Amino acid sequence: QVHLVESGGGLVQAGGSLRLSCAASGRMITNYVMGWFRQAPGQEREFVARISRSGGARYYADSIKGRFTISRDNAKNTVYLQMDSLKPEDTAVYYCAAGSDTSGTDPRRYDYWGQGTRVTISS
Repeated sequence: QVHLVESGGGLVQAGGSLRLSCAASGRMITNYVMGWFRQAPGQEREFVARISRSGGARYYADSIKGRFTISRDNAKNTVYLQMDSLKPEDTAVYYCAAGSDTSGTDPRRYDYWGQGTRVTISS
């Protein structure tokens, strides 16, 4: 089992940047595909980005492509989400998740979740 803890959220102005971190414990994240999801008030949880076990393959939602970058440091057992050119519509609680090679973009296919970190973008 793996325990995930997100950090780095906060309040920033539109156009600003934030870097989210997801620290894992219990098992090494090399065992997992890692993903970031977000959930805005009244909305369903949506896929943001995922990264393969080695970090060699990354996949992004169209809504954030070119603005967000997912990365992982397996030695530190940590996954990151660098968010640039933030927009008010990026406001949400951001979650880190651990899954398998078949998890894809479906949150139901991810096995472990963090508690989330809130990101608020002011206009």
